Amino acid sequence: MTTGSPWFRDGGGPAPEPIPVDPYAQGQQQPYEPTPAYEAPYEPGYDAPYDSRPAYEQQPAYEHQPPYEPQPAYEAPPAAYEPPPAAYEAPPGYEAPREPAAGPAYAPYAPEEPSQATQAPPAPRDETVALRAVETPPGPGRAERRRAAKGGSGRGKGRGTSPATGGPGTEPRALSRVEARRAARAAKDSVGVVASRIIGELFITFGVVMLLFVTYQLWWTNVLAGQETDRAKEQIEDTWAKGDDNKPEAFEPGQGFAIMYIPKLDVVVPIAEGINKTKVLDKGMVGHYAEGKLKTAMPSDKQGNFAVAGHRNTHGEPFRYVNQLKPGDPIVVETQDAYYTYEMASILPQTAPSNVSVIEPIPKGSGFTKPGRYITLTTCTPEFTSTYRMIVWGKLVEERPRSKGKPEALVG
Repeated sequence: MTTGSPWFRDGGGPAPEPIPVDPYAQGQQQPYEPTPAYEAPYEPGYDAPYDSRPAYEQQPAYEHQPPYEPQPAYEAPPAAYEPPPAAYEAPPGYEAPREPAAGPAYAPYAPEEPSQATQAPPAPRDETVALRAVETPPGPGRAERRRAAKGGSGRGKGRGTSPATGGPGTEPRALSRVEARRAARAAKDSVGVVASRIIGELFITFGVVMLLFVTYQLWWTNVLAGQETDRAKEQIEDTWAKGDDNKPEAFEPGQGFAIMYIPKLDVVVPIAEGINKTKVLDKGMVGHYAEGKLKTAMPSDKQGNFAVAGHRNTHGEPFRYVNQLKPGDPIVVETQDAYYTYEMASILPQTAPSNVSVIEPIPKGSGFTKPGRYITLTTCTPEFTSTYRMIVWGKLVEERPRSKGKPEALVG
């Protein structure tokens, strides 16, 4: 505080502390000189109030102190020599711990640089662009990672479910015995699945068998019948070539004795005795009605009806297209002695199998009214069934000895 100020008075406080001398300063420091007290200008008409406190007394000048001298560093006294302790001796039987094997030295970790697929393209500095979404590489999402973490922790969690996998490099968790049994039971097929599978296999087997049967009936029987008819025809021709004059009065059932030609249908088929299905008809031959009440005349008889039967479908099917014959179409029967040429006269498209009057000497429904030398062809109808019979009649128009050669119907 100053003494001459009308606003401030000396309150009797302590004097200001002297400023210490800088010990590191160079040269002689000048002693501290106080600044002169502030004297306010005198204003007339104003008297300073009376202050009973004593006036400020000037402090003595700060005395100069000698500069600071650094002290020498502390030196510890030399220690006495002590011999080194004796080496530790391990007790007998003690094995030193093994040190871990030195593994491969790993390089210091370096952060991976972002690839071009995940790094967003830089935006131009002088253009304002919209935000770009950084494409994340494909991999398990947050929900998959949570389920994988939950499935791998805890004994009671994840039972009955497949082991969780944490990533492409994580090995699957081994199943317990209970889980293995449950998985084995789940892998087995149910009773319904097994039953449906068996029924399906049965249907497939049945379908294959039916297909094979149809193939056998429609194709393979014709192949076998063709082979049988060729052998029968060769056997008949060989018999005729021998020239045996001792002709039997009656042929044995199944024995071939003649050959039939139907030029319009391109049919050449042997004729055997009898209409037995296994011995005659199924071998592709035509059978002659020659047994019991169904016995009919032979071609060489001077009067009568020569009636024969044959398959319309399968087993050689010699009469399959007899429905295409028209009146006047020739039907030739060759025996050991002669050729007998008949002309087709009429046809009965359908009749009952029990109608035997169609093979009588004067067949009913044929249009013939008096005895003569006739021929009757019988077969099944409709095709691929044996419900009804189809009848074709013809009348003898020429008897030509074999020595004179073939008739015009076969030559033309």
